[in-house]
Amino acid sequence: MIGLLADVVGRVSDQATTSTTTIPVPCSISSGGAKITSVCSDTNSLHISVAYRSILPVLVLVIGALALLAISAVLPKRSRPGLYALLTVAIGGLALIASVWQWSDIGNINAHVPAGAQAALNYRLAHQLTIGQQVFYDRFSVLFMALVSVATILGAMTTDSYLRREGLDGVEAYVLMLMAGTGAMLMAASAGLIMLFLGLEIMSISLYVMAAYHRRRTQSGEAGLKYFVLGAFSSAIFLYGVALVYGATGSTQFLEMANFLGANSLSHNGILLAGMALLIVGLGFKVAAVPFHFWTPDVYQGSPTPFAGYMAAVAKAAGFAGLLRVLDMGLSTQQANWRPAIWLMAVLTLLVGSVMAIAQRDLKRMLAYSSISQAGYVLVGLQAASSTGTAGALFYLFTYTFIIMGTFAIISIIQGRGEARNDLGAVRGLAKRRPLLAAVLLVFLLAQAGVPFTTGFLAKFYVIQAAVQSGQYVLAIIAMLSAAIAAFFYLRVALLMYGTEGEAVAGAPGVSGGAGVSGGAGAGDGSILAGLQPIPSLDGATATATLLDPPAVDEKVRLPVAVALGICAAFTIAAGLSSPMIDFARHATTLFNLK
Repeated sequence: MIGLLADVVGRVSDQATTSTTTIPVPCSISSGGAKITSVCSDTNSLHISVAYRSILPVLVLVIGALALLAISAVLPKRSRPGLYALLTVAIGGLALIASVWQWSDIGNINAHVPAGAQAALNYRLAHQLTIGQQVFYDRFSVLFMALVSVATILGAMTTDSYLRREGLDGVEAYVLMLMAGTGAMLMAASAGLIMLFLGLEIMSISLYVMAAYHRRRTQSGEAGLKYFVLGAFSSAIFLYGVALVYGATGSTQFLEMANFLGANSLSHNGILLAGMALLIVGLGFKVAAVPFHFWTPDVYQGSPTPFAGYMAAVAKAAGFAGLLRVLDMGLSTQQANWRPAIWLMAVLTLLVGSVMAIAQRDLKRMLAYSSISQAGYVLVGLQAASSTGTAGALFYLFTYTFIIMGTFAIISIIQGRGEARNDLGAVRGLAKRRPLLAAVLLVFLLAQAGVPFTTGFLAKFYVIQAAVQSGQYVLAIIAMLSAAIAAFFYLRVALLMYGTEGEAVAGAPGVSGGAGVSGGAGAGDGSILAGLQPIPSLDGATATATLLDPPAVDEKVRLPVAVALGICAAFTIAAGLSSPMIDFARHATTLFNLK
């Protein structure tokens, strides 16, 4: 063994001696690691220059997660309630500040782009394709990093009171949240399929554990197991798609794939089409697009409520970031092949999500189908395959983050300890018990329904406008019809909050069932007003149209949750009246400038 090692060392020394023309000087690194010269920057070198500024928010979240673990190891167990939530908010705030700085820095880079198409492209690739050409440093990725940072801040603020109430307070939940955010950021910044898969797995593994985090609820464990099993299948499908696309194009990098497909005409493109289909399936699972949505209602229902809101916002945003990178950049020359598939997915997602939400009696399952329907509108923007459609999709995802996280935060308040009440009856009469809470929930419901003067209206308007501009009139009409259908179950919850027993009884035939608010039976329980007549095919022949009494005692709204709800409601209203966010979304579509 020693002789063999000596022989290997001798061969390496001889090769280095005879290769002085190739390696003239040793590797040198400038002060602060800003620039690496000589062999370190050579092609295929093991030493890769790291542009840390391109992944600054990612580093903030990773280092923050490690810092939380270190602090928890030093402090006594379960000491200082609220400390980890406060630190997570601070970490998310630093990541948001880093994202804002990145946005400005990229503006400075774009200001110095030289004239000429080829020179401009070379300049952008040199400054916006970093870390071994694996990471994109552009405003598209920065917008998603800001989105994840905001979701992390809101998630920490709304999670603290829930964990204390359920006796689950600890550092683990916040570390998982930060790591899930890290994976989502990497997906948005990925310059190739390998980096995209790496970010996908980092995010997914964290979300699996978050779904099963409530160890005292059987439903939570079931949700985590279902999410893990189906997520593992989707990851395997995605990875198989990566292999097929690599076999067809010879690369896993988006720009290299686009260049190869643009310069070559494939006589037999079966492998490419199969790989493209598998990539869409793998990412379609993450965004809960039909027919890959079956996990969503069960996982949302069983997961801890604040985590379900975080999952709905971050996982959906990261999945769509990956879809936009893959389809609008790597496979941009194959639009004739993937746009029909996205068209069909968008139609099914819009209709299935809207129709199935009507039949739900559980608030979390209703919001799960609602999130499926919302994903359909983002698919409409993606299917347009234009900068207008991409900007509309980005705007939709950013505004949806505030809406859905605020909605789940309110549900976590009214459901009570142990998530005892997630049914529609829990919100009945909420306007009398908690008028401010009901008013905020009404804002979120109206925004999801797309009512004017809310950000949800503008979000739907922009993606439908993109569909019309691309000539997809049928898809635009279906999207508008879906919004009309979805308005029913959103307004049903609003009527339950603000309706009275007398209104429910008026004009209603006798309906057999349980007790109403005042202990009476039948029609006085608000079921008729809410349109909750039993559906025999779904509820069984003996089903009744009754709602349980609202909770006797509501949980208190702690200050962090109140602040988070205020931020979400303020953004939902302000961005719906006059939104500068669409301008940021338009500026974030720089991926089209790199083609």
